[in-house]
Amino acid sequence: MSSAHNSNSAVIWLTGLSGAGKTTIAKILLQKLTTAGLQTELLDGDDVRKKFPGLGFSKAERLLQAERVVGLARQIENQNKIALVALITPYSESRQHARIKCKNYFEIYLSTSLNVCIQRDPKGLYKKALSGELQNFTGISDPYEVPESPDLMIDTESVSAAEAAENIYQLLQRRNKNLCST
Repeated sequence: MSSAHNSNSAVIWLTGLSGAGKTTIAKILLQKLTTAGLQTELLDGDDVRKKFPGLGFSKAERLLQAERVVGLARQIENQNKIALVALITPYSESRQHARIKCKNYFEIYLSTSLNVCIQRDPKGLYKKALSGELQNFTGISDPYEVPESPDLMIDTESVSAAEAAENIYQLLQRRNKNLCST
C-alpha cells in the first residue's frame, strides 16, 4: 500500500527500545529531508508527552499515547508533509494501527540489544527501572514486541546514526519516486 502512494507525504515511524537512537537518527533524517526541500515535522515521544501531560506508562496509557501520535501523524501527512515519528511503540497493535491509518507508512525498527541500550542509558532510565524505581519500563518490567515485518530494520550497534538516517532516506527514494527526488 505505501509504495503505491505518490506525493510528498509520508509517515516514517522509528520504533525501538529506549536508547536505540530514535531521536538522534530522526533529527539527522529531519535535516536531510528539510535540505531536500521536503516539509517535515518531528513527533518525538518525549516532546509529545510534554504536550499531553498526565499519561503514565501502563499498557492502556501507552496504547492511548500511540493512538494520539497516529492522529497527529495523519494530520501532518494530510497536509502533504512528512511526519517523522520517534516513539518506542512497544506494542505491535499500535504499529499496526498506524500502518492502517496512515496512507504512506514506513516502519523503521531500530534493532538494538537491551544490554547496549542499558550501557547507553542516555536519560538514566534503565538504572531507575533496574532498581525498581521506575515501573512499566519497556524492556525491563514491560515487554517490547519486536516488529515482524518492518519496512527497514537497522542494527544501531553496528551502524552510526548518520548511516542509519541515510539508509532510511535511500529507502524513501526507492519506494516513492516523488519523495526525495528534489
